[in-house]
Amino acid sequence: MADLSFIVGLVGNVISILVFASPIGTFRRVVKKKSTENFKWQPYVTTLMSTSMWTFYGLLKTNGLLVVTVNGTGTLLQAIYVLLYLIYTSKDTRIYMAKMVGLLNIGAIGVVILVTLVALHGSLRLLVMGSLCSALTIGMYASPLYAMRMVMKTRSVEYMPFSLSFFLFLNAGIWSIYSVLVKDIFILIPNAIGFVLGSAQLVIYFIYKKKSPNSAKEVDLEKAAAEEEDSTESVDNMEMHNRRKDDANMVGKHLNKGRSLPKPALNKQNSFSGILKTLSLSPHELKSYWQTDGYTAL
Repeated sequence: MADLSFIVGLVGNVISILVFASPIGTFRRVVKKKSTENFKWQPYVTTLMSTSMWTFYGLLKTNGLLVVTVNGTGTLLQAIYVLLYLIYTSKDTRIYMAKMVGLLNIGAIGVVILVTLVALHGSLRLLVMGSLCSALTIGMYASPLYAMRMVMKTRSVEYMPFSLSFFLFLNAGIWSIYSVLVKDIFILIPNAIGFVLGSAQLVIYFIYKKKSPNSAKEVDLEKAAAEEEDSTESVDNMEMHNRRKDDANMVGKHLNKGRSLPKPALNKQNSFSGILKTLSLSPHELKSYWQTDGYTAL
């Protein structure tokens, strides 16, 4: 049983580290552009707090090596993300974020560790630390509920990436199995909840992927195109109305001018056919016809 729990825990380490490493692409872009753009800093600060607490819990726990290795690696990666964010964000955000990092990741964790080591003893230490870690992890697993709500509201899966949902589901499942094998209720409770929520995410993903082939973005583009088409049609109708009015005025002006001046010499062979042709033309076409065929009024 010990060997099986170690193997499962090792697999859990690999999957969890892959999840922790997923923002590397994001921060590669941040460093390249020297800007955090619209990326949020809160997930990295809260995850750093969670992994730090779990690392301490693993140190307190007997045979907690696998808990320490996975969360220790997570703590290191999250600390790097937080540091890069502080470097490349705006000045105002940097000041506020630095205060939150000091309050949560240094102050709060420092107080928890100090109280646990000084005021608590024996199994009470594991009880308090395990409860705190479970509460933080449940909060992290509950965060995708917003994405699930957006999917159902927009009928589009673009707000819930499949790969992230799948790895969170897999991660929660593996650690749930590990917790049963080592009989650790503090690891079991948050990961069992995460497994249920992860399963619900995948079900919703496949339902709405088949149900709505068009993404919300495509719907917005279609709506914008329709509005633009209506607007263009209105402008075109107005321009055509004004053009016809101008053409009619121009033709009337040319005809009035022509009555007071000598009549132009017409080619007898073409004059009769030209007159018949003009009977079926609009004012705009009539003007074009006179200009191109050399019958321009003087």
